[in-house]
Amino acid sequence: MKRVRVRFAPSPTGPLHIGGVRTALYNYLFAKQNGGDFILRIEDTDQTRFVPGAEEYIIEAFQWLGLQFDEGVHIGGKYGPYKQSERKPMYKQYAQQLIDNGWAYYAFDTPEALDAKRKEAEAQKKTFQYDAHTRGGLCNSLTLSKEEVDAKINSGEPYVVRFKYPADTEIHVHDLIRGEVKINSNLLDDKVLYKSDGMPTYHLANIVDDHLMEISHVIRGEEWLPSAPLHVMLYKAFGWEAPEFAHLPLLLKPDGNGKLSKRDGDRLGFPVFPLQWKDPKSGEISSGYRESGYLPEAVINMLALLGWNPGTEQEIMDLNTLVSLFSIEKISKSGAKFDLEKAKWFNHQYIQMASDEVLFGFFSQELEKHGVTAEKDYALRIMHLIKERVHFIPEFWDQCSYFFVAPTEYDPQAVKKRWKAGTELHLPKMMELIESVQPFSKQAAHDKVMDYVQSNELNMGAIMNSFRLSLVGAAKGPDLFEIIDAIGVEETAKRIRRAVETIGPRE
Repeated sequence: MKRVRVRFAPSPTGPLHIGGVRTALYNYLFAKQNGGDFILRIEDTDQTRFVPGAEEYIIEAFQWLGLQFDEGVHIGGKYGPYKQSERKPMYKQYAQQLIDNGWAYYAFDTPEALDAKRKEAEAQKKTFQYDAHTRGGLCNSLTLSKEEVDAKINSGEPYVVRFKYPADTEIHVHDLIRGEVKINSNLLDDKVLYKSDGMPTYHLANIVDDHLMEISHVIRGEEWLPSAPLHVMLYKAFGWEAPEFAHLPLLLKPDGNGKLSKRDGDRLGFPVFPLQWKDPKSGEISSGYRESGYLPEAVINMLALLGWNPGTEQEIMDLNTLVSLFSIEKISKSGAKFDLEKAKWFNHQYIQMASDEVLFGFFSQELEKHGVTAEKDYALRIMHLIKERVHFIPEFWDQCSYFFVAPTEYDPQAVKKRWKAGTELHLPKMMELIESVQPFSKQAAHDKVMDYVQSNELNMGAIMNSFRLSLVGAAKGPDLFEIIDAIGVEETAKRIRRAVETIGPRE
């Protein structure tokens, strides 16, 4: 049986879209499940769209996500080089092979001449394309003599090499997700394969590289489905065995209307790139999952289930589990809507499941960002108290700041709602009861305070949230007596006094 070899082949034209990450993930899962190879190839044939830093960004993104390649531009391998611009010299011979075998031809038509043809067709309310029906009336090696062709090439006249589709031929593409796809060649234009500047187009380079790298399965986005007939025909033209094809459904906007874009992320407040990206030209910064506080394992789990599921109710799956359960047959044919709330849910789950060592690494970084140093045992205690309230890493500080820094401001909405008349009198008395518990016990302090609230017929919600407001600055946080136990009775008394002095009596 042929060894499974798959590749992820992005172009270095900007940051890596999260849809591209999902494509790479499905390739990885398929390869690992079948004991195969996962390859990173950089397709940079279009040098006009090259963006500095994009290739490094792609590599760093996969390192963060934990998807390891077996071969690639950054690690090498016996099928290299893995960057198309470094493979440039080899493509000319394959273009020439197609010409010699009658599967391609030189075309010398100028942009102006082709534009005139388009306008002529538009005037007749038709659409012009360079195909089996029009190429006989255009400037190419099918209409010119060999001497004329040689003269044009030798004089340095610009040309392209176009694929020569046979007329009125039904082309079959077998897709592992969509089944049999058929299209008539009369509907297809003779695509450009090679340019006189020595650079191949994506179509030629892609097929040649996949063949030479012995790629067994091409798993890619459905936007490439219209190119599949050409690719199938190129394999036929070369006399090569074609790989299996699988075209993945699109990753859709949250409302399902169209492909997920950066603008959707900007508008709705979520990242569409794995890492933060700074555009080298405009300086514009786009948010990334890493910088937004997502754990890479959560991103992987979330993406895997956008367009595929194992056929069970199981949702939390680590990478090894995904590898064991994955199958192309269970990938959906229809697009998958991005769900921000579900993404948040996944990240929350992985934060709860993370080991103390991993989570403390993130937690301590957040403390350092805010200039806080603390004993590890204390910091770990606080982390455990608040982690179930955290969906993203940066939220740690928002949820725990009051354990390290006393509040100086108080949420005005909470004050208005909870700080009733007489609160400034009751809180000091409740504090005295807490101070009387020697040695301090959360349960004993709780019982004394509850007795006081009930015997004075106070509004439980209002007075206890006013107490919380004094310690936290807002109506949030874990159990009140856990907070008192953590910051200490002395610090609690200081905060009560400050709140009473700052907020004062209310009518």
